[in-house]
Amino acid sequence: MGVGRSRLRAKDLSAPTRGVRRLREVGSSTQDDDDSTPSGRMRMLQRRLRAEVDGFAPALTPHQFFSHETGLALLGVPLPYTRDAYREVHVSTRRPHPLPRRRGVTGHRLQSREPAYWHRESLRIEHPARLWRQAAAHWELDDLIVAGDFLVHPRNRLLTVNDLRQEVAEAGDVRGLLSAALEEIRVGAESPEETRLRLLLTRAGLPEPELNVELFDRRGGFIARLDLAYPEYRVAPEYDGRGHADEGQFAKDADRWDAIRERGWQHVRILSHHMRPNPQLAVDKVAVALFAAGWRPGRG
Repeated sequence: MGVGRSRLRAKDLSAPTRGVRRLREVGSSTQDDDDSTPSGRMRMLQRRLRAEVDGFAPALTPHQFFSHETGLALLGVPLPYTRDAYREVHVSTRRPHPLPRRRGVTGHRLQSREPAYWHRESLRIEHPARLWRQAAAHWELDDLIVAGDFLVHPRNRLLTVNDLRQEVAEAGDVRGLLSAALEEIRVGAESPEETRLRLLLTRAGLPEPELNVELFDRRGGFIARLDLAYPEYRVAPEYDGRGHADEGQFAKDADRWDAIRERGWQHVRILSHHMRPNPQLAVDKVAVALFAAGWRPGRG
C-alpha cells in the first residue's frame, strides 16, 4: 500500500496483531477505566474487549469470524462478571478451514455447518443463537439465562425463544445447560440483575413474579411499569442498582414509590448488598411482604 517500513515502526502506531497497524490513542481517561464497582469494572472490560476486537478485525480471513462470548459482547449481551484484567477474544472458523492462530486470540475450529454470519458495525460474527450455544462451553447456567433474556427481548430484536430451541435441536445441548436455561428464559426481562433476582426468588420457593406490569392511578393516569410484580398480592420487588443517584432523579423515584404505595402496593426495594454476598436478605424482604399480603407456601 506504499507504506514504508520506517513508517510502520513509528512510535505513534501500535501493532494489535501481525500485519495490522493503527494510530495510538493520545492520552487515556482514568475515568474511562474506573473499576471501583462491579458494573464499572464490566464496562471497562467491555471497552477494552472492543478495542482488542477492532485491532484484530482487519486480519481476519474470509472464513473467520468473532464467536463465543466475544460475539455476544458485540451484540451488547451482558457478560459474566470476572476479576480478570481482560476478556479473551474468540475467533472461529469452520472445518475444513484451519484453526485461527494469532497471539492474543483464542481460536476455534468448529464443526462443518452452513455459514450464518451476522454483522455488527462491519464486524463479522456468528449467528446469535449459535453464539449462545457456544458460550455454554464456559458459562454457568444463570449467565446463559441472563443472555437468553437479553437475546429474546423484543426491544433488542435479535431472536425468539423458538430460535434458541431450534439451535439446541439442530446442534445439540452443551453440558445439559441449554435445555435447563430454556426452561427459565422469559420474554420481557430488561436487566441482568432483574433476571438474577427473579431466579433467586423462584428457587427459594416463592411464586414467580410477572414482568412489566403497568400500574395506573384511579383516573387512569400512568404511575409506573413494575419490573417484577405479584398482582394478586400487590407486591412489587424492584432491583435498584444505582450507587449514587443524583438528587433530582432520587426525588422523582421517591414520588413514584409513594404513588405505588398509595395504590395499595408494597414496593420492595432490593439493593446490591441485599443480593451479595448473602442473597437470603433479598429473599427474606420479598417473602415478608408476600406473607403480609396473605401468600403462604404451596399457593401460587
